[in-house]
Amino acid sequence: MSELLARHRAVMPQWLSLYYEQPIEITGGKGNHVVDADGTSYLDFFAGILTNMIGYDVAEVRDAVERQIASGVVHTSTVYLLRGQVELAEKIARLSGIPDAKVFFTNSGTEANESALLLATVARRSNQVLAMRQSYHGKSFGATAVTSNRAWKNNGLSPLNVSFLHGADRHLPQFARLSDHDYVAACVEDLRHVLATTTGGDVAALIAEPIQGVGGFTMAPDGLFAAYKEVLDEYGILFISDEVQTGWGRTGESFWGIANHGVTPDAMTFAKGLGNGFAIGGVVARGDLMDAPHAIGLNTFGGNPVSTAAANATLDYVLDHDLQANAAARGAEIIAGLREAAPRFPFVGDVRGKGLMFAVELIDPETLRPDPALASRMMEETRARGLLVGKGGLYGNTMRMAPPLTLTQAEAADGLRILVESLEAIA
Repeated sequence: MSELLARHRAVMPQWLSLYYEQPIEITGGKGNHVVDADGTSYLDFFAGILTNMIGYDVAEVRDAVERQIASGVVHTSTVYLLRGQVELAEKIARLSGIPDAKVFFTNSGTEANESALLLATVARRSNQVLAMRQSYHGKSFGATAVTSNRAWKNNGLSPLNVSFLHGADRHLPQFARLSDHDYVAACVEDLRHVLATTTGGDVAALIAEPIQGVGGFTMAPDGLFAAYKEVLDEYGILFISDEVQTGWGRTGESFWGIANHGVTPDAMTFAKGLGNGFAIGGVVARGDLMDAPHAIGLNTFGGNPVSTAAANATLDYVLDHDLQANAAARGAEIIAGLREAAPRFPFVGDVRGKGLMFAVELIDPETLRPDPALASRMMEETRARGLLVGKGGLYGNTMRMAPPLTLTQAEAADGLRILVESLEAIA
């Protein structure tokens, strides 16, 4: 055991998980590669859990941050005007597609989801909320309440009255043989049944990820949330799209993940990649919804000058370089390659994804049950070949990957090669 690992275990909580049998310390990065303390270089296909969205040591982001720091002002708080915050909010409001949108900045996706739930419950005067099975929305008290994955929940205590819906669980026997159309119809009927049986009728909101992150990049068929929203609108129930992992063009097909469903939500939450590593999150919502809370509000660190400098530079870079199109092209190449290789490996249960957000699910080929041990072996094999990937899924058996949106064609090919070689190694 390394000296740093021993120190980590002595002072950090045991539930703070680390990847790999021998965890690594990342000490440097350039482009889409990182270097560990031993000098080993890796192509990064997980990007700090989708956070280093445009890679490492990006001049435009570095220069923007250094200019702000050089001003001597790294913090003033939201009780003063913040030019960078206003400029960033203007961009996000315009890009959101939400009518008369306003933006509130936080420090993380968890905070963003908490804020969105606060807006919805205040507006609807109800603590009843709908969420999706297998979801993950953060680690705070309220965010855990709308999380539907036992591995990430410590207890059933909650400030919210939550009912969970189907939509990303096609693997269940009752849905496995249904077409997309029939599955959507079954889910909508279930929504109506949930509203009639487990709620008091005055539900505040549905919060949902267009593609479930921790859930292993599982996703509902395109159009499900449009069908859900027709029902929600009948009851005045608000719709919150959690775009913490799916925003900023990552899915390739659209700038926001929810756009694939042909619906505009009442609010969207965001975080992770926006600051390219600097802590920033937030909510963009209809102006009337954002203005509804009557109590005074602020966020001491949310939307601070340094984070908004990084975020403005990052968002400009994404737009100026059309990284959504790059995500679509590179993701299509990798997903197609994985699907072509999959039939050779009976333990590959599924290859799924959109753009640069894709996953490989590993199963026991005899029982067809999830195989988390095999996923752990896959993690070690990819690392040994110089590729960093993530792991997730309801049962911990899914390799999930989300490289920086700046991934080149050569890097995509190299990553695909390593993934296939790693599958061969665990066969």
